[in-house]
Amino acid sequence: MKTQKIISILIAAFMLTIVNVSLATDSKYMEMMQKNIKIVYTAQTIPDIQNAVSAFERIASAEKTKWEPYYYASFGYIMMADREQENTKKDAYLDQALVACGKAKEIVPNESEVIALEGFVHMMRVTVDPASRGQQYSSLAYQSFGKACAMDPENPRALTLLAQMQYGTAQFFKSPVTEACGTLTKALDKFTTFKSDNPLAPQWGKSIAEGMKEKCK
Repeated sequence: MKTQKIISILIAAFMLTIVNVSLATDSKYMEMMQKNIKIVYTAQTIPDIQNAVSAFERIASAEKTKWEPYYYASFGYIMMADREQENTKKDAYLDQALVACGKAKEIVPNESEVIALEGFVHMMRVTVDPASRGQQYSSLAYQSFGKACAMDPENPRALTLLAQMQYGTAQFFKSPVTEACGTLTKALDKFTTFKSDNPLAPQWGKSIAEGMKEKCK
């Protein structure tokens, strides 16, 4: 009986150690993610964003089953492309954004946020050369945004990006922006009600929607 009791105590201690290590690891993961998410949301220069993206890539290498590091690495590359003036470099950032987004997609193929981000990459491709790329990448962007909205009709980022795409298309063809503004209204409504149980869930996009609202007056 004594031996069995000792073994039971040792097993319990071992299991407690595993739990404590797991909690410590999760805590460190959350701390690093939140720190770099804040940077990628607020940084104004490409080098500063790159530092956060590099951190996300290191985290992703260690946390292979988590999609969020890949998602934010992709988002960071998009932000870098947005600030880049040289088209060749802009395309290179978007290439990296698509790779990171693809890795997130492998982990969570039905995550609306990831699919919407994929569409964001395609939409940014259009801005590099609208005349030659409009047809190809606009179609891909619309497909992604439509899929993301179908997966989660409550996702305000998917709706905001779709509204941007619709607005740009309407402007290009000199047609009414009624559809775009209707989608934008839905997006703004969803920003007030959207909730997620994931503490690392994306929070960006409201300022983009509010800025676009001025165009729909």
